[in-house]
Amino acid sequence: MEIAGRAVDPRRLLTPGKILIGIILLGGIILTVKRFAFGLGATTNLSDQFPWGLWIGFDVISGVALAAGGFTMAFLVHIFLDDFYRPLVRPAILTAFLGYLLVIVGLLFDLGKPWNIWHAIFWWNPHSAMFEVAWCVMLYTSVLFLEFLPMVFERFRAKKAMRIILIFQIPIFIAGIVLSTLHQSSLGSLFLLMPSKLHPLWYTPYLPLLFFFSAVTVGFAMVIVESFLSSRFLNHGLRIELLARLGRYLAFANLVYLVLRFQDLFARGQLGRIFAGEYESYFFIAEILLFLVPLLILLSGRLRHSRGGLFAAALMVVLGLVLNRINVAIVGFTRSVGGAYFPNWQEIWVSVFLVVSAALVFGLAARYLPVFSHGPEGVGEGDEEMAPVSASV
Repeated sequence: MEIAGRAVDPRRLLTPGKILIGIILLGGIILTVKRFAFGLGATTNLSDQFPWGLWIGFDVISGVALAAGGFTMAFLVHIFLDDFYRPLVRPAILTAFLGYLLVIVGLLFDLGKPWNIWHAIFWWNPHSAMFEVAWCVMLYTSVLFLEFLPMVFERFRAKKAMRIILIFQIPIFIAGIVLSTLHQSSLGSLFLLMPSKLHPLWYTPYLPLLFFFSAVTVGFAMVIVESFLSSRFLNHGLRIELLARLGRYLAFANLVYLVLRFQDLFARGQLGRIFAGEYESYFFIAEILLFLVPLLILLSGRLRHSRGGLFAAALMVVLGLVLNRINVAIVGFTRSVGGAYFPNWQEIWVSVFLVVSAALVFGLAARYLPVFSHGPEGVGEGDEEMAPVSASV
């Protein structure tokens, strides 16, 4: 078989992985049509007892936190002025931008009346935590789009547009950091409204603070995981020394988060509930272990500089964050509502569909845009004219 004049082995076009991705995408499209044609009842196990399920716990609340690598790397490079991490900024921003788009799509799936999602723009309720969340999502997604634009301008050699956006680069990054900080913490504020419903292992007046610090922690972890996966599937080089050094930031953030978490439990007299043998206790222990074990790995210089150790530690932190958000949004409410919720297979399929779609878009962007290299090192053949502009990005 020939494509564009080149011989292509048909076996490379229909690999098991590509077939699986095709099935996921096709099924996701069918379920999307079904959800918006027949409503939430036809595609979810949501109820009046459990109005928030997997699409909120994973797609939205976890998705926002997993996109935190954008503002953590922007802070390190553009505010903290640590230029050593500059090669990691663009992939992190792209991941954050796609992550927030994923959050918006996830909200559309979950809202009972998704066509009313624009109401927050015109009908203000500044006393509502959801109002603040809605505006932060809109504004930070817009800021991420502006942070993403230099990759497009550089790809298409739009020098004038590049110079214009570079003038506002630092204010844009500062706005992104401020908005992301507000948004990460405000998601925790949502659950402050339910002190009698959320289990004491997770309910605390400091939920906004814990949400913020856990997002910072997972931001570093996501950058490391993304770098390993990009190296594996997109054939980009892996700078293990760079990531190992970032692993020190991850270890510090992880330690701060765990100290805050246990200090809060101690201050509220809830430490004993960890080993109470309750349904929630086992989920809590699993969540904490997914943060504690990586910390022990990262404190070992030898393991932190090994590919397996560093990737395993970062991946566990990512899984720990996801479990934390699911615990807060779902597990912690099981006892108070007097019922159980487990996501419908269609909810799981749609969540996987959204993640796979975002991963494919990331791969396309990495292929056609200067995501992993830019400036003097990333100027391609015949692009020398763009070098002075790109170097300042």
